Amino acid sequence: MGGDTITITHEIALGLWAQAQLFLTGLLRPWNAYQVGIAVSLFIAAHVMAQVFGPMAREWMRHREGWPKWRMRILVMLHRRLRLIFFVAMIWPLVWVMREVTWPSRSYILAAVGNLAFAWLVIAIATRLIANNFLRSMVRYAGWTWVTLSILNLTDEAQAILDSAAFEVGETRLSLWLLVQAVIVIGVLFTMARFTSTATAAQVRKNDDISPSMQVLVVKFMQVLLYGAAFFIGLRTVGVDLTGLAVLSGAIGVGLGFGLQKVVSNLVSGIIILLDKSIKPGDVISLGETFGWINSLGARYVSITTRDGREYLIPNEDLITGQVVNWSHSNDFVRLDIYFGTAYSDDPHKVRKIAIEAANGVERVLSSKPAVCHIVGFGDSSVDYILRFWIRDPTGGLTNIRGNVYLALWDAFQEHGISIPFPQREVRMLGDTGVELPQDG
Repeated sequence: MGGDTITITHEIALGLWAQAQLFLTGLLRPWNAYQVGIAVSLFIAAHVMAQVFGPMAREWMRHREGWPKWRMRILVMLHRRLRLIFFVAMIWPLVWVMREVTWPSRSYILAAVGNLAFAWLVIAIATRLIANNFLRSMVRYAGWTWVTLSILNLTDEAQAILDSAAFEVGETRLSLWLLVQAVIVIGVLFTMARFTSTATAAQVRKNDDISPSMQVLVVKFMQVLLYGAAFFIGLRTVGVDLTGLAVLSGAIGVGLGFGLQKVVSNLVSGIIILLDKSIKPGDVISLGETFGWINSLGARYVSITTRDGREYLIPNEDLITGQVVNWSHSNDFVRLDIYFGTAYSDDPHKVRKIAIEAANGVERVLSSKPAVCHIVGFGDSSVDYILRFWIRDPTGGLTNIRGNVYLALWDAFQEHGISIPFPQREVRMLGDTGVELPQDG
């Protein structure tokens, strides 16, 4: 097979050299030389115009405040290709005029250059729809190469060279030509899949009848379905036999199952979380020492932002196997408890009333769900109470609202003469005369 490839490549190279000699000989004719000179002059003129009008266009774009982001991206993309745009805008009117006033053969080279420049411009603009930088570059350069070969009528020779470089795997023949086709087709299908996925995700997120967790599940499912279908359809389109690929993927799957147990466990746990709706974006949860609200649900982890601005990435498996406190699972109401004590000389009925009024006076405490205060014990130095109240915005924090209620209690007790005792201790010295020395502890 290697000898056949070398022979085919040698024959094609000789043919290309003969065509190159014929083209160079044709340049000796006056009109052909004139066309090359005109094309070079137009390119220089386009370069000068881009240098002159480029800064003006950039300054104009800076003052377009409030324009949609997609429109600004289009303007930036066009600005980067001003030279090519000016060149195409100048060469085609010239070609049309020359076709009207002279022989078509005298504008043949200019028409080929114009077709080439226009095709390059269209490909450069169209490939901007591909989000992945590597894939976009691959598709762009492959498109430019193929268009150039097509305009120069060299596609058959290029295809023969790429097809000759091949090897066989079982009954499947793989060649560079097949690889090029696969990259182009899969790139186009992936672009279409991304566009469809983005449009579908936008429509799903606008539907208020679907819960946030189900929205994430539907979007993830659509992405896997669309990209998977694009990949396999692309391979089938270029003629790759997927039977062997299925066997190979099964073997790889078994190996990954043993080596990536944690990853698979997190993926399955993520699906379970989305299905049972135990947590969803926006919920406030506690997991161990971590307290915060959920930003997003990923395939492998859940993003949680705490009150101090830290973002924790919690594996999905921990949320399934661990004890999670969801402060807003079924509703947003959260009851908080604080403990305090007063002196035995203070009337407990009065203390309870003052504590409840103080809690209800705090801004975030709900008045629709009344606060309550109960005696929970008689301590060594104080009567112990528990004060319970409700809030509806756990995302606003829990420590700060407890602190505000404590401050309200302090102010209310100071106003009504309620004392907060501290432990009293007596110290007796052995062998003394019986004089007691009281000492605060």
